[in-house]
Amino acid sequence: MEQIQVLIVEDNQEQSEHLSQMLENHGFYIAGIATNFQEAVEMFHYKDFDIIIIDIFLNGRPEGISFAQFVDVHPVKHKPFIFLTSATSRDVFNRAKLTKPFAYLIKPYNELELIYAIENAIEKFYAQEDSFTAEEENAVISHEHLFIKKGKSLKKVRTNEIIFIEVEEKYCNILTEKEKFVILISLVKILELLDAAKFYRTHRNFIINILKIEEIIPKDNLVILEGNHKATLSGKYKDEIINQFRTLK
Repeated sequence: MEQIQVLIVEDNQEQSEHLSQMLENHGFYIAGIATNFQEAVEMFHYKDFDIIIIDIFLNGRPEGISFAQFVDVHPVKHKPFIFLTSATSRDVFNRAKLTKPFAYLIKPYNELELIYAIENAIEKFYAQEDSFTAEEENAVISHEHLFIKKGKSLKKVRTNEIIFIEVEEKYCNILTEKEKFVILISLVKILELLDAAKFYRTHRNFIINILKIEEIIPKDNLVILEGNHKATLSGKYKDEIINQFRTLK
């Protein structure tokens, strides 16, 4: 499990340190802090991050908007971003709005308002509505990651680490190489969101990562997965699973 990684673009050291500490207290990881446009572009290319928090005025110039424009049109590594600024001018806001930010927050900011804005940005970026509605935890899911809300933190899990998913009523138990998660989502919905080339249904209660298969025992209706985990293989899905592999006889 990984923490959500945040890139901060802020030229005021005291404010960036305060923001970093606050985000870390909520379970986020600070991927980097840029103080000007050039540093932000370099970190954008070389740092691994999930979301960006941008101040508009850097060293007295609206370089934050220029960087947001750069992020908005980037063809490969587009990521969600939030403006966190002291700028209250309508003209500045109208210019910033054209870059399609996920939020525009005014300093001094409310701590929870910013945390909720980050969650909302990640949710909207992956085009899922009402993802963070469970009382204790839920998730936003993409082909590469699960962003799981657990307590007051938002955690990142790589989907290629998932071994299998088992449904129990309205909940899905997700077993990874390192730990287990429980999220409020139907098996049908989570299957729609995961990579169809890797994740297959083997039973009405099971989804497996076919890359984690160690052995298939058709006569016992059983799939053995990494870590000696077992998934039921029903007749309805048996042929589909077996046909994913070339067999030698």
